[in-house]
Amino acid sequence: MRMKLKKPGQLLLVAAAGLTVASLLSACNQLTGTLTADFVYVTSAKGAGANNYGEVDVFEVNSQSGAMRQIPTSPFPSGGRNPVAEAASADAKNLYVVNRDDNTVVQFVIGSDGKLYPTQTVNTPGIFPLSAAVSGSMLYVADTYQPLPSCSTAAPCAGSVAAFPIATGTSCPNGGPPSVTPGNLCDPVANTNINASYWPLTLPASPTDVVTPVAMAAGSSALFVAAIDTSSTPPQGLVFAFSTTGGSLSPLNGGVPVSAGLQPSAIALDPTGTNLYVTDSGSAQVLGWSTSSGTLTPLSLSPFLAGNNPSAIAIDATGKFAYVTNSGDSNVIGFSISNGNLTRVAAYATGTQPVAVGIEPHLNQYVYTVNFLGSNVSGFNINSTTGALLNSQNSPFAANAQPTAVAAIPHPFD
Repeated sequence: MRMKLKKPGQLLLVAAAGLTVASLLSACNQLTGTLTADFVYVTSAKGAGANNYGEVDVFEVNSQSGAMRQIPTSPFPSGGRNPVAEAASADAKNLYVVNRDDNTVVQFVIGSDGKLYPTQTVNTPGIFPLSAAVSGSMLYVADTYQPLPSCSTAAPCAGSVAAFPIATGTSCPNGGPPSVTPGNLCDPVANTNINASYWPLTLPASPTDVVTPVAMAAGSSALFVAAIDTSSTPPQGLVFAFSTTGGSLSPLNGGVPVSAGLQPSAIALDPTGTNLYVTDSGSAQVLGWSTSSGTLTPLSLSPFLAGNNPSAIAIDATGKFAYVTNSGDSNVIGFSISNGNLTRVAAYATGTQPVAVGIEPHLNQYVYTVNFLGSNVSGFNINSTTGALLNSQNSPFAANAQPTAVAAIPHPFD
């Protein structure tokens, strides 16, 4: 799940959120969380103050109605400027927030009540990080440009991907830093081929092209990066595929990406990791591939018609339904999935300019869209048979100004 221009991209435990209601919850239930299905984390580009630092709204999802309300002391500072992406650790005990304008990733420990406790801040190898994805004990982060001094906004070059091991004990698998606690980010995995801590997104035939990543999807042994080659006329959408071993990336297909429309905006894998989907904002379509045998093969009926400026995509835990937000139409379209192919169910109105979408991970029952210009979150209940959506109680839910990305964890998570 992720926004289009400020991106985020789609992540494994992603869901969407905003929240307002729990008038039906007693004080006891609020404290014990007996009616709380999930905690949902929504980053906003602008906080309430004048310093322009980002914030994270924390919502709890009512398991009976899908209604959401902010937990006490929410929102929390994002630890930087312009947070655009986030991802939760596989054990649901840590949240990693990407702050684009500071080139940082902030690790937050998640309390049993959903509260966030900033623990560590690390710099990304490159410039302007904009997407993150977790797979197992690895956090992948994509930067708009490779590191200085070779690249800058004045002299743009291709983007890059870094792999941060997530500490599971008190030491890092790659030896650094020397002292960590579980959930901390270790030093990025080394790319020994170029003696660097990142993998550049370059084209074998045109290595000087400016290739900008927009979103990532991580499987158990593969990483897929949607990107745009801005040097071509018109710009060309691409998907890079890597196999992953211990965080080290090995380009598939000789490093040659597959074509992905005009302007890819989001990417998602189905729960089995066998089908990959990319929203193309430039052509109002969703593109789909089978990932069998480590190669990307177009699905038989791909591409699939979306709305105007599709911006994000989420697939439910059963792999039966997909939901695509369309920022140009301010709606979300539901699709049923059969043999990987998408069949439209219906379109449902959201707040203004949805840029991220997610499905809560505990019950797989509620969909939420993050609406950038609406500064709110729309909530929907999923019909488990048809995939149709019904507005959640008290939707939409107020968020901070210009929300950008979303992640969620199930409750209880221990």
